[in-house]
Amino acid sequence: MDSRRPPLAPAFRSLPEYVRHWADTTPDRRAFTFVDHPAPGSRGVHRTLTWRRLDLRVRALAARLAEEAEPGARVALLCPQGTEYVTAFLAVLAAGLVAVPLYPPGLPGHGDRLAAVFADARPAVAVTTSRALDEVRDFCEGTAVRIVAADRVPDAAAGDWRPVMPDAAEIAYLQYTSGSTRTPAGVEITHANVVANARQALAAYGADAHPVTCVGWLPLYHDMGLVLSVAAPVVRGLLSVLMEPVAFLHEPVRWLRLLATHPRALSAAPNFAYDYCASVVTEAQKADLRLDQVAALINGSEPVRPGTVDRFHAAFAGQGLSPDVHCPSYGLAEATVFVSAARPGRPLCRFALDRDALASGKALPARAEDPRAVLLAGCGAPAGQRVRIVDPVSGAVLSEGEVGEIRVQGPNVGRGYWNQERQTRLVFGAESDAGPGGWLRTGDLGTVLDGQLIVTGRLKDLIVVDGRNHYPQDVEATAQDAHPTVRRDRLAAFGVPGGAGERVVVVAEHVRATSLAEMDVPAVVGAVRAAVSGRHGLRLAEVVLVAPGVVPRTSSGKVSRALTRQRYLEGAYAAERAR
Repeated sequence: MDSRRPPLAPAFRSLPEYVRHWADTTPDRRAFTFVDHPAPGSRGVHRTLTWRRLDLRVRALAARLAEEAEPGARVALLCPQGTEYVTAFLAVLAAGLVAVPLYPPGLPGHGDRLAAVFADARPAVAVTTSRALDEVRDFCEGTAVRIVAADRVPDAAAGDWRPVMPDAAEIAYLQYTSGSTRTPAGVEITHANVVANARQALAAYGADAHPVTCVGWLPLYHDMGLVLSVAAPVVRGLLSVLMEPVAFLHEPVRWLRLLATHPRALSAAPNFAYDYCASVVTEAQKADLRLDQVAALINGSEPVRPGTVDRFHAAFAGQGLSPDVHCPSYGLAEATVFVSAARPGRPLCRFALDRDALASGKALPARAEDPRAVLLAGCGAPAGQRVRIVDPVSGAVLSEGEVGEIRVQGPNVGRGYWNQERQTRLVFGAESDAGPGGWLRTGDLGTVLDGQLIVTGRLKDLIVVDGRNHYPQDVEATAQDAHPTVRRDRLAAFGVPGGAGERVVVVAEHVRATSLAEMDVPAVVGAVRAAVSGRHGLRLAEVVLVAPGVVPRTSSGKVSRALTRQRYLEGAYAAERAR
């Protein structure tokens, strides 16, 4: 039987203990389903593990891993998206080892990052599947890394093996941040951190009191994918339905169909995914969709813009989608992932802020229809943790409505960065007089209004021209609206040194329907320049149009401004520059 309402679980110290609990109490309930799409137009092939089966596979693989490595050794997860990835992650934890969630070497565009993470983490073992075994062997050639194919470990390996009982303060896994320009930083997430953050997320989205089905296509090596699609369902005993990120990108209606066919679906996606669905899902594809039972849709991109929510809802209101399921949220890997969230069932909190005041560090109201207003969505209240806004230089706590650095304190904040003591003290030890562990410096800028956390941008991305602050995502939004040739959510605005101060550059991809040779490049560039000048009072030093796929992205799918800037300064876009 597969009862929809799981019983409440007692508190355990680690995720494998929860797996064992559900295997004992609800062995035949579905735990994880992976929906494969082997061909274009496929409606999906479902492969499911019950809690009993999951527990058996976790114990079998954990027993094997315990033979390959000493307690505390790192184990790299190089599995494709699927139930084997879930099993491998939980098995590493059950064996008392440290997981390093990654991806197979064949993932396009991420080879250099994978090599850098390997060099930093120095794993003793790599876990993969038969499907990716050859490429993993090639990648690990010449190293001492031992390779285990999860799907080749027999059930009999489990025997009577039982999970290691870890100290809650021990490292469960290293979550590598998605930045692309510095040495990869692995956040030390403890067993206590991940259990706490899973509980915080469940409470924030109402899944602690009401059963939901977690539906996700986010990669499991990413912090939000791992917590929302693995940790939270394991803690609460919920069904988690997974699909490949590339299956979503090829045909986004696949995600919506899974939302429609599972009761009280809870899912998350970055900002671009909602705009993408609204623009490409056809009326014919919408015909058999019913989205009236969706429980919550999380948008974790910062800052979250109300316009994206409005476009998505307008596109799918006819399918019964409720306007109050959208949950703008804020988080980061250093806090496991979730920090604050808007609650489902409540109207979106919208804020129209004066652009000039925001540039000077004040969040003052403006008329929503004013073209110079900045429109942002509130990201709700902290979920079981403390948040404060401080002056990023002095650390002084700021009043409501003042913009500063967001700092966080809670049981979900990681121990620090792997093998980076100095950076750990700098980022995780702010205001050490505030109690054990101090406060986490997020590097993000924001403010609090009406009890809502509002994220305005990244401190390191801030563009300062003539003493005024400009948020790059604000400039990007203006640029992509200036001309239909500019591809949405595939552009980066940043500052570069100039003779008389900082110069502002925009590198933007053009839409796939045309080519640079076919378009009127001066007209596109002129439209972007005029729009940015009129709305922001900024003169763009250069607008560079590039082909689709050229602007680099992080492992979580967001545009990497830092890497785009680095490549620009190195002259990588010289052949495509349009002044």
